[in-house]
Amino acid sequence: MALLETAAVASDWLKYEAGSYFSRDTAIIASGAGKLKTGTVLAQVTATGKYVPVAAAGSDGSQTATAVLFTGVDATSADAKAVIVSRHAIVSHNGLTYGPTITDAAKRAAANGQLKAAGILVREGA
Repeated sequence: MALLETAAVASDWLKYEAGSYFSRDTAIIASGAGKLKTGTVLAQVTATGKYVPVAAAGSDGSQTATAVLFTGVDATSADAKAVIVSRHAIVSHNGLTYGPTITDAAKRAAANGQLKAAGILVREGA
């Protein structure tokens, strides 16, 4: 697992998760996704099952937020194994990072609604 050194930590955004690691899964971050830090909101590409930062639009699954990256990774030039939070969690919006096309409050709200549908509640504030 190629971990990315960063000052951010999961406790910056993860406020509750179920016991026994029920909220977490392992995943593959698609090559070309770049250097991603903990708290990056992810989408799963339907054709490959790999994850990428959520996009504002698309038709390949990348437009639907489904998880949050638990540990930072470098997927610049190769796929990277990662731990994700994919269900039954509460997160703070302050520590989340969205894909580069999520550029305004309306798009962030849409992504947060998608996370809620996946069982991840995004709270304002701490």
